[in-house]
Amino acid sequence: MVVLDVSIVNVALPSIGRDLHYSPTGLQWVVNAYVLTFAGFLLLGGRAADLFGRRRVYIFGLALFTGASLVGGLAQDSTWLTVARAVQGVGGAFLSPATLTIIVTTYSGPRMAKALGVWSAVAGGGGAAGSVLGGVLTAEISWRWILFVNIPIGVAAGLAAITFLSEARRDEAARAGTRLDVGGAVTVTAGLGALVYAIVGTSTHPWGSAYTLTILAVAALLLGIFAMLERRVAVPLVPFRLFRNRSVTGANMVMLLIGAAFFSFWFFASLYMQNVLGYSALRAGMAFLPMAIIIMVAAQVSSRMLPRLGVRPLLIAGTVMAGGGFLWLAQIHADSGYWANVFGPGMLISGALGVLFTPLAAAATAEVPYTEAGLASGVLNTSRQMGGSLGLAALATVATARTHSLLRAGHGLRVASALTSGYSRAFYLAAGLAAAALACSSVVPSIRTRREPASARAADQVDGADRVAIDPA
Repeated sequence: MVVLDVSIVNVALPSIGRDLHYSPTGLQWVVNAYVLTFAGFLLLGGRAADLFGRRRVYIFGLALFTGASLVGGLAQDSTWLTVARAVQGVGGAFLSPATLTIIVTTYSGPRMAKALGVWSAVAGGGGAAGSVLGGVLTAEISWRWILFVNIPIGVAAGLAAITFLSEARRDEAARAGTRLDVGGAVTVTAGLGALVYAIVGTSTHPWGSAYTLTILAVAALLLGIFAMLERRVAVPLVPFRLFRNRSVTGANMVMLLIGAAFFSFWFFASLYMQNVLGYSALRAGMAFLPMAIIIMVAAQVSSRMLPRLGVRPLLIAGTVMAGGGFLWLAQIHADSGYWANVFGPGMLISGALGVLFTPLAAAATAEVPYTEAGLASGVLNTSRQMGGSLGLAALATVATARTHSLLRAGHGLRVASALTSGYSRAFYLAAGLAAAALACSSVVPSIRTRREPASARAADQVDGADRVAIDPA
């Protein structure tokens, strides 16, 4: 459900924009409001599950997410829906880490491996099903049902949690020495939100205007406060010492840039197919299905190649594929067709995303103590969400500015051609982000996972994770 709500809205964006009168740049807040709060509170949610109990935090996140889905489905204007999506993101940030905690503390050995396999399949299936389900619901009923569909799922999951889940939390002595870094979560979310708002606002207020500079100053102040808090609290949301590790820093730099590029793909491809090619929401959703499947296939292939090739070759291959795919996609025009101009580059871009998942996770947790592997993984996920939010804001603003500029210039240009030119400009910039990610891949050291003999693994393994070997190169 949490994964679904990132992808399910993409196909419904044109319908939402028309019904709730979103501006062209404002429409990206349907995605960004959710992503920003999800990313900003994700690490806080994981810490809360550890301190206050997995069952309690799971039910809290589930109730908040489900309630916000109901409120969002009833939205009557753009502000209403944007706020509801932001609250959904907070609920998801508490719900998502608790699900994995429940699994790893409930099962062990082969049963845990099976449970994690089911969990991973459901997560992948949620992303794949999102575009199709969003198209079906939007076309056959209403876009509001992309949010209402969460209610029966949330209620059923809540009743199951109350009935079957047992509580497990740290003892009072351990809890007494640790506090939730709420200040860090609030300031980083507010700071990044202000930064995104400033970027989006440049469509009406130039970069040098007093309005934009004021918002940027507020963003800088909030992010400065966040950095100060993280250095002073005993248990920070993001321990900056993690970034002394070259592998962790490199992986997060690549993920930030890749997230910025890939979020724009789903957003603009959906708008292009519906606003220019004239696809229905259902047809657009089905058009995304093979791309969602290739992500899962490529991720499986990448995980099998990692022990043989190491991290860096896979990062280079993935970023090169992504850059090539975005350059290819940038060649679209108003009279393009799906099979000739969207399917091929879309499959290449989606395959690149699948290739990058596993090596980035391996690099982000390399040389990190096993007790902090979960934290390092959470920071990587946060980088992806934050990069996606900032990248989408910047690219949506550039695309809209390009379209408006062409329409103002006249020359008898069709609206479809002006829209396509804006989308193309965004895809060129996404290719540039992929190129920057390729450059950052050189920061990541050569890493290979290797399977140790059973006796060695028994001594050095935690939660089934294999050792990671760092090649001196």
